[in-house]
Amino acid sequence: MTNDSSNTDLKLTSQVFAEGAPIPVQYTCKGQNINPPLNIMGVPPQAKSLALIMHDPDAVSGDFVHWLVWDIPSTTQTIAVNSVPPDAIQGTNSANKSQYIGPCPPAGTGTHRYMFELYALDMPLTNLNMETNREQLQKAMEGHILAQHTLTGLFSAD
Repeated sequence: MTNDSSNTDLKLTSQVFAEGAPIPVQYTCKGQNINPPLNIMGVPPQAKSLALIMHDPDAVSGDFVHWLVWDIPSTTQTIAVNSVPPDAIQGTNSANKSQYIGPCPPAGTGTHRYMFELYALDMPLTNLNMETNREQLQKAMEGHILAQHTLTGLFSAD
């Protein structure tokens, strides 16, 4: 067993956008503002839970967190459109809401990268609640990450 997160088969994909490709409008503030479908593969057998952080490192105000979800069952293979896996918890994003907020860059700021970071953890994070923000989530995950993978989508308001 290894804790080397680079030596893993963990993968996050979406059938609606490829790595480095534009996120379809319906999953943004210009559309229905709902989460895109996501597919999870290669979860390490020793994983006890999964966590997902979606953020925009290109945001004008600094790295903007769009979605935090943890305690996703390690057996989860898909996160359906506009849904959260059973028993998973959504944390507080940069808009101070416990929900998905789609890409919504201000006009004139170019194309932004939206990083969907998936983490396989060796334990559930049952001590966290909906008020938990990204920094608190990352602190709780420290030392418990078995594997991670990032899917990056693009969106421009222009």
